[in-house]
Amino acid sequence: MNLIAELAGEDSDTKSRTFVFEEGGHTFGNALRCIISRYPEVMLCGYTIPHPSEASMHFRIQTTGPRAVDVLKQGIEDLEKLCDHTMTVFQDEMAQFKAAN
Repeated sequence: MNLIAELAGEDSDTKSRTFVFEEGGHTFGNALRCIISRYPEVMLCGYTIPHPSEASMHFRIQTTGPRAVDVLKQGIEDLEKLCDHTMTVFQDEMAQFKAAN
């Protein structure tokens, strides 16, 4: 997943941005949207896939204070932590299951 562009909002305010990801799909977009939309400083968070034949995803963030790019970075870090935790719990449960059988 590569960030290929950062599009400014209607004004030069850094609190409103659209980020374009290469190879971005619904799995990544919806998971990241779920994480970021829960932040109290986020007014709007959403994503679109412009066309099924395009390999890109547009991810929009609008905040009440912090820079949108900082919120995006935090969201990606939090999503990574959540995925790591999920993998750890899954692997522990699989080990217990295999030990019991």
